[in-house]
Amino acid sequence: MKIALFGYGKMGKTIERLAIERGHEIVAKIDKETTEGTIENAEVAIDFSIPSEAFNNINKCFSLYIPIVSGTTGWLDKFEEAKMNCFKNNGAFIYASNYSLGVNLFFELNEQLAKMMSRFKEYDVQMEEIHHTQKLDAPSGTAISLAEGIMANTSKDKWTLDVTKDNNEIPIVAKRLDKVPGTHSVVYDSVVDEIEIKHTAKNRDGFALGAIIAAEWLQHKRGVYTMKDVLGL
Repeated sequence: MKIALFGYGKMGKTIERLAIERGHEIVAKIDKETTEGTIENAEVAIDFSIPSEAFNNINKCFSLYIPIVSGTTGWLDKFEEAKMNCFKNNGAFIYASNYSLGVNLFFELNEQLAKMMSRFKEYDVQMEEIHHTQKLDAPSGTAISLAEGIMANTSKDKWTLDVTKDNNEIPIVAKRLDKVPGTHSVVYDSVVDEIEIKHTAKNRDGFALGAIIAAEWLQHKRGVYTMKDVLGL
């Protein structure tokens, strides 16, 4: 499979290494500091660029009929427009806030726990996410996805990046520490006990491998998909 990479930072380099190990070829690298190869030669594209570039990268792939897997967060105010453009151009598109297999299982666990806890009003929910200091957006896209999973299954109707006393809000604490690939926790707290679920990434390989698996799955397809489709969840 011939792959174009949008974004050639740490994640892009990890994707390159793992893709080559799986027998794929990187035919283009597009970054603010690196432009190598030609995207038109690609059979699929993987985008881990920056929020200000992601939407343009995605639309460029639609115009060239190149399936694209996007893992860039912070641009989702244009997500619905991207979906419409995909259908209009008969394109192929997967967006996920996190491509790790473990995180996607964690998403499912989070929703199931939220359904259970919705009956017990003595518990309140809060979240914490920790990432490396180079991460540009806060809270993380993964944290937002977790919050949306809770909101879909409880009376909570919004999240906030702060401590809150509003019972309808989910407070998310975002921390930035050196050399932390990503840690997410969801805590249900009461006056007598607390229940916590937590996912801790040990390195970037899990995220990168999941994106490559998604690209392998998306090749030759048309439409808008999620990691639930890729993993059969």
